[in-house]
Amino acid sequence: MDTFVANALLRDLLIGYMTLFSIINPFGIAFVFHAKTRRLSEESRLALSRQVGFYSFIVLVVSLFMGSQVLRFFGITIPALRIAGGLVVALSGWAMLSASDDAGETATDDVHNSHSDDMAFFPLTVPLTTGPGTIAAAIALGAIRLDNLGHLVGSVITSVLLAATVAGTIFYAYSRASTFSRVVGREGTRVITRLSAFLLMCVGVQIVLTGVSDVLPSLIAQGVESRRQ
Repeated sequence: MDTFVANALLRDLLIGYMTLFSIINPFGIAFVFHAKTRRLSEESRLALSRQVGFYSFIVLVVSLFMGSQVLRFFGITIPALRIAGGLVVALSGWAMLSASDDAGETATDDVHNSHSDDMAFFPLTVPLTTGPGTIAAAIALGAIRLDNLGHLVGSVITSVLLAATVAGTIFYAYSRASTFSRVVGREGTRVITRLSAFLLMCVGVQIVLTGVSDVLPSLIAQGVESRRQ
């Protein structure tokens, strides 16, 4: 593997991780996870966090690998996906920034009447952890990597590493939810959420700009050609 491909893999991995990390916000959502599982023992919470991490890995891998095929089936171009996905990411960041500090507390009613295994995929994995915004961003990231690298092996390596890294972060954050809730407290949660939201908006704007820069030259060329005719 030459230096150019290695640098491209590392760049895409870092960009993908920062994008998905900002959308998922695992350390912020860990406090919601703790509230929803507050009636469970530490052992059960650890096992549940492991399940959520595994399910998140599956959701991300499917989105990263199957996203491009879905786009081709529906005839959606990559620039259109980048612009739409970037808008979704930016709006998600704005929603987090504009939400009140008590918004997370209203959604922390735990489902103590259900077994922990029933909670693992729904609602803890989908939509709490890997919701529609995460899936849309993963599809966009998968399309970007395939377009830029054009290398199947590199795309597979990057996708698996990205999904595994994000899933590992989710597992770590959720498994330490009790510790975080004691150490960080409400004010720390608020700060982490606001910073993640701002970074999320920046990433969304960058994705939109990338999509616009891809489609703008062709639009200008078409306009010039139409005037000549």
